[in-house]
Amino acid sequence: MTFVSGVAAPALSSPAARWFVVEGHSVWVRPAAGGVMLPEAADVQSFGIDLSASHYLGQLDGEDCFAVAAGGAPIPSPFRAEGLRALYALMGEELFAVAGRAVQIAAFGLTHRYCGRCGLETVRDAVERSTRCAVCDLSFYPRIAPAIIVLVRRGDEALLARAAKFTSDFYSTLAGFVEPGESLEQTLVREVREEVGVEVGNVRYFGSQPWPFPHSLMVGFFADYAGGEIVVDGTEIVDARWFSAQALPNIPPKPSIARRLIDAWVSGLVPAL
Repeated sequence: MTFVSGVAAPALSSPAARWFVVEGHSVWVRPAAGGVMLPEAADVQSFGIDLSASHYLGQLDGEDCFAVAAGGAPIPSPFRAEGLRALYALMGEELFAVAGRAVQIAAFGLTHRYCGRCGLETVRDAVERSTRCAVCDLSFYPRIAPAIIVLVRRGDEALLARAAKFTSDFYSTLAGFVEPGESLEQTLVREVREEVGVEVGNVRYFGSQPWPFPHSLMVGFFADYAGGEIVVDGTEIVDARWFSAQALPNIPPKPSIARRLIDAWVSGLVPAL
């Protein structure tokens, strides 16, 4: 599947347009053979949702995609609100990525209806993804929070940790948000030191992933152990250990870049500096 981003909707949308009705961090879907289906334009109109408040997302394999907030409308059977995390298994990676985009853009539309400086109503820009105050001319863009995520290696072992927020007993790579004035590399060194007390070096880029929980861009790295003993902070991280590839704990599922980092390490595909 190929997705082409867009802001201005075409005069006539494709007959098979995909509609993402967003409710919080969930999307309305109905059961279908082998997964779920999105509502069509006629369905969305029957829900009593104002289509004029929708956001054009672009085209997925030539089919127009729209996002619109449910706005408190009741969910008619057989549709249901399905959370983003569950949708990956039901939709597949490409459609899930557009669903994540839809949730973030719908949230942006709801939270930027008014100017943060003067309080007056904003208007959408016709060319770029933003809203603008017609009075004080202040523009607003969808929030994207950059964060690093890193697999630290020591010989044939990797450092994995269990975060306090994890609802299940699994271990993952370390991660943290970039602070103002920091480079990604500086963030990586600081986060590892703060969370587990370890020093790292030989940092190299792996890849990135948009992560709509709620609006992050995860930037993945590998790094090598450079010193120190594991001392967890006890707040964000409750346990951290060195694991071999042959004795891994429960690890994150396939959609996440954390799992991609671990899989690359296990397969011997760690990039050289």
